[in-house]
Amino acid sequence: MKILRTPDKCFVDLEGFPFEPHYTTIYTSDGSELRIHHVDEGPLTGPIVLCMHGEPAWSYIYRKMIPLLTAAGLRVIAPDLPGFGKSDKPANLEDYSYQNQVDWMNAWLLANNLRGMTFFGQDWGGAIGLRMVADHPDRFDRVVVSNTGLLLPPEDASEEEIRAVEALMASSRTPTLIEMGRALQGMTGGSKLLKFATWQKFAWETIDFPVGILMYFGTSHGSRLSNAINLGLHKLGLGKIARSPVVKAYEAPYPDVSYKMGARAMPRCVPLLPGDPSTDAQLKAWSVFEAFEKPFLCAFSDDDPITATQADEFKKRVPGAKAQPHTTISGGGHFVQEKAPEELSKAIIEFIRSTSSR
Repeated sequence: MKILRTPDKCFVDLEGFPFEPHYTTIYTSDGSELRIHHVDEGPLTGPIVLCMHGEPAWSYIYRKMIPLLTAAGLRVIAPDLPGFGKSDKPANLEDYSYQNQVDWMNAWLLANNLRGMTFFGQDWGGAIGLRMVADHPDRFDRVVVSNTGLLLPPEDASEEEIRAVEALMASSRTPTLIEMGRALQGMTGGSKLLKFATWQKFAWETIDFPVGILMYFGTSHGSRLSNAINLGLHKLGLGKIARSPVVKAYEAPYPDVSYKMGARAMPRCVPLLPGDPSTDAQLKAWSVFEAFEKPFLCAFSDDDPITATQADEFKKRVPGAKAQPHTTISGGGHFVQEKAPEELSKAIIEFIRSTSSR
């Protein structure tokens, strides 16, 4: 396996990220060495919160939450998924799959021998991390999730929808950034399958995948009009996007486009059509959670169209989610760690305190 490693100099002077790096080397199925980075902050004897990021972020997304959680006496461990952040980056499309990410992160978990944890995950961090919890439930005391899911291909997809997705994927035309954004914003209505497939196709076929710009708009508190103006100015080489510390930080892991394969590939790994290779493993994980009685909390945003239905799925199917103080975070967006770090941190802290004696 060809593996790339981002030079340390790319991460110098990132705003709000003074944390020391920690590295663990694991081995892939073909025997290649893969170095995985994580942040480890707070008292070594404190209760551990394992915080896992999603697409296309990295542990930088937890920089606002880490001081809040550690001030409450918690130890925060935040890894970077392979292909992201300071972790090594397999260079080829075929290296990335849902199962490979689960296998790599399980190996990292066992190598660090972590136990007694509270798991928190958002987006792919939740999808991968929940599989880790299902594989090693004895290592986790409780679970908190936000804007994520343990997804299966939709059972109610019509033949018409499936054909439309297949036609989109076969098309020689790549959706534009604006078309992709409109599709995701419209996920609450119409064919969700086709709209999410638009994101998948955009991500994979955009060679210089605009990670920094996506995170800038995904974490912005600006209106759609102001964001549109800023994007227009950026295309003209003007405006504040290029000067943004958020753009700099989220582009830092990628000194050139060859490093972006993980960020481009992972959206295509979301189970979307019947026959997806992750289906059997997902069903097995759900069987674990349908008997999971440890405390399980949902802290979803009220304005994330991508995962709008997933909180109810957890509340309905996970025994440990019954009668918990589930919270809905107002205006948290998809990247709730960026837009509502105080509310999310408070929910995690209070949940750990209220369930520690159970």
